[in-house]
Amino acid sequence: MTHVGYLIAGWSISVAAVLAYAGWVLMRGRSLSRRVPENRRRWMMPDD
Repeated sequence: MTHVGYLIAGWSISVAAVLAYAGWVLMRGRSLSRRVPENRRRWMMPDD
């Protein structure tokens, strides 16, 4: 038996962990952006 199974498992776990962390960061950012008052949302305002 080769070590291909271990290789695939290792890569799968690593990719899944990175994707889960990216999802968590995006969800956290969205929830925090809702807490900012409307007049303080500079990224939503047009450039003058």
